[in-house]
Amino acid sequence: MLFNVYGEHALVQWGMMLAVLIGLILFNEFSRRTKWGGIITFGVIPMALTIYFLAIAIGAKTGAEWVVNNPTHEYMRGWFHYAKLYASLTGCIGFMLIKYEWGIGKQHWFRCFPFVIVAINILIAVVSDFETAARGWNCWFLSNEGVWLYGGWHNVMNGIAGILNILCMTAWWSVYSSKDKTDMLWPDMTWVYIIVYDVWNFAYTYNCLPTHSWFCGIALLLAPTIAALCWNRGGWIQNRANTLCIWCMFAQVVPLFQEWLVNQGGKHNVWATLPSLYVGNVLPEVGTAEAPIAIGTISHAAADPTAITIVSALALIVNTAAFAYIMYQACKRHINPYTTDVFVNQKYYKDAVARMA
Repeated sequence: MLFNVYGEHALVQWGMMLAVLIGLILFNEFSRRTKWGGIITFGVIPMALTIYFLAIAIGAKTGAEWVVNNPTHEYMRGWFHYAKLYASLTGCIGFMLIKYEWGIGKQHWFRCFPFVIVAINILIAVVSDFETAARGWNCWFLSNEGVWLYGGWHNVMNGIAGILNILCMTAWWSVYSSKDKTDMLWPDMTWVYIIVYDVWNFAYTYNCLPTHSWFCGIALLLAPTIAALCWNRGGWIQNRANTLCIWCMFAQVVPLFQEWLVNQGGKHNVWATLPSLYVGNVLPEVGTAEAPIAIGTISHAAADPTAITIVSALALIVNTAAFAYIMYQACKRHINPYTTDVFVNQKYYKDAVARMA
């Protein structure tokens, strides 16, 4: 089993994951259907949060007492979370420029922006995977956000899968606004890419965000995929950016929603969920508020890397297969897959094209 979601808290764990999934779908619909929904979600709220984050950074430098036990400072101060938040926010804003044809969003050269920002987001995760491998090869180490991570070949495999996933994005300039101006469409980003991306990204969260992956590895990936496959053909990448940014903002401000509190005696919300990597559903070591574990501590406590190895290998296999298929089609049709649509015979592609302005 991938997660320890059985026993007395199973119903609550499943219920909270479904609540997150439904919440993300609804917030995505709010942000995409009207201009004001997008402006509030990706303009007003991020500006307020940026002021809050700056206040925390300044307070930490000056030793302000209110910052010491601030959850955002204590659990979300690593480079990855801020990089992911602002990279996804940049994507959301850029997609709105294209969707509403504001400013540079009207220009043909800017149509490759979605590829660029998605590639950057993927590379952030790839670097994180390789960093985890380097810091904890076949052993546990405590990250600077208080999470026990276990590195190894699974990180290397998934890092390579992430690089291949970038190369699986085709028709970089074939990005359009929908007729009703609710979506930015990328028709050639069909279910093929959606599936291989989801497998890779789940493996990433499972490897490097293990205590969060029940939410950001399942609910957060399902939300845009469900929308794209059911009622928003061609709009998956916009859905993905929107839901990712919304989740990052929430998680950055309310991290204790999903955290296992390593330095607080292992206390956690009843819906907090650990993957099977953690043998016995317990953390490698548990500290206390009086004697916290030092960041960077190495532990050789028992771990079960079977599931993370299988998931990472699967990510590498499916992304290799997708890339090989794209190259096969490119050779067969004598096209450049990065300037020409590849999946033109798929119904998903045709449905997306039908929505173009």
